[in-house]
Amino acid sequence: MRNLKDILYGVALEAVTGSTDIQIGGITTDSRLVDSNTIFVAIRGTNTDGHNYIDQVIEKGVKVILCEEFNPNSSSEVCFLQVSNARKALGILASNFYDNPSKQLKLVGITGTNGKTTTTTILYDLFKKLGYKVGLLSTIQNLINDKVYESTHTTPDPVSLNKLLAEMVESGCTHAFMEVSSHSIDQDRIAGLAFEGAVFTNISHDHLDYHKTFLDYINAKKKFFDNLPSNAFALINTDDKRGAVMVQNTKANVFSFGLRSLSDFYLRVVENSFDGMILDIANTEVHCLMVGKFNAYNFLAAYGVAMLLGEEKMNVLSKLSLLKGAEGRFEYFISEVDKLVGIVDYAHTPDALKNVISTINEIRNGSESLITVVGCGGNRDKEKRPLMALIASELSSKVILTSDNPRNEDPKDILAQMRNGVSPEHARKVMVVEDRLEAIRIATNMAQANDIILLAGKGHEKYQEINGVKYPFDDKEQLSITFKEMGR
Repeated sequence: MRNLKDILYGVALEAVTGSTDIQIGGITTDSRLVDSNTIFVAIRGTNTDGHNYIDQVIEKGVKVILCEEFNPNSSSEVCFLQVSNARKALGILASNFYDNPSKQLKLVGITGTNGKTTTTTILYDLFKKLGYKVGLLSTIQNLINDKVYESTHTTPDPVSLNKLLAEMVESGCTHAFMEVSSHSIDQDRIAGLAFEGAVFTNISHDHLDYHKTFLDYINAKKKFFDNLPSNAFALINTDDKRGAVMVQNTKANVFSFGLRSLSDFYLRVVENSFDGMILDIANTEVHCLMVGKFNAYNFLAAYGVAMLLGEEKMNVLSKLSLLKGAEGRFEYFISEVDKLVGIVDYAHTPDALKNVISTINEIRNGSESLITVVGCGGNRDKEKRPLMALIASELSSKVILTSDNPRNEDPKDILAQMRNGVSPEHARKVMVVEDRLEAIRIATNMAQANDIILLAGKGHEKYQEINGVKYPFDDKEQLSITFKEMGR
């Protein structure tokens, strides 16, 4: 239990009615989860407005309500806290409620279109190998040391986020690495957090179903860096032309990394194969178990963060050389009989798909065919659908367009929009197979010995979401089973 007066520090209150000298046992934005000791925070959402539930939560005994607009007919026994931005206030309130755990950790946030999950995972694994107790907040899973917590969002809501950070502190963690999504920045889910540093990986076409314009998307990412304090660091990818934009107004200390431009942290890819890469970094050659230039950026970003956190160069490089990256990110295996190469990757943006296919094409000797199986999710950015099909058809030997997570859309509509991106010159090598498992079977059947099959879009996901229901589906498992069933 916490006294309300103690957890209001930093919250920009516009008006207060009732006493703030009251004990609080929790914070929620969900009217179904309230009790007499809970602060109810009324959030205006896309589909619902928490203000509509104020009378309902009062009937359930709630004594404190934080909102943007008072209800004049509500009980005078309730303490109302009025603010102009309830989302931001929620973040600060949650941070205070859990004793500001981010201030007791070296918390580093990674943002960008691609590379967030891999970079945070590398950092988590690296600092564990360096001997620290570490926390991870990522798309795949949340970890406190080795304890796994389910991940439902790339960046959790403020209450869940601060609760996890508090558990990290209680468990003895000194460092925490988290993915910071554009949605969470725009919705002030990270308000009230104290970051030791922030990393910008890259930015490309994605999430325009939410942000509406690419400029809005860029500005959402930039807001993260705008709000960094002067004692934090900002590490940007200078090979991305918008890297400099991210730090135009930051107070943080700016550092850079890149493969093509003059940077504070620079590397050169010496060799690239399915066995990994040889990298020249800081005049030292190191073997990296990950594959592809896009992973070289992730590797370099993690190295830069470690250096900025004061770690020793050779110790960091020796540990980094042992790491494999994140689940569902360029994971590959080879069939026993025909030596087919199966690759599973989360690539669900045009840029990510281009990076993955380009990497495969750089490695293959030219005699093997690349069969790409790819789809696009429903109820998401529709503009990228034809681009995904265009890239796949231009860079692959054969392409099968199939379902990903259609959610509440008709898969046929999604596939028709993808098919529109295929140019006439590539149309003959593209086929549409709505059922994803059938698409995997067809790809396996048409492959010749030593060919490469890429399953793109789902990566680590273990389900397909269709009409609100999540059905078990694991790309890597299904491809492995298919290889064996077909005797490949």
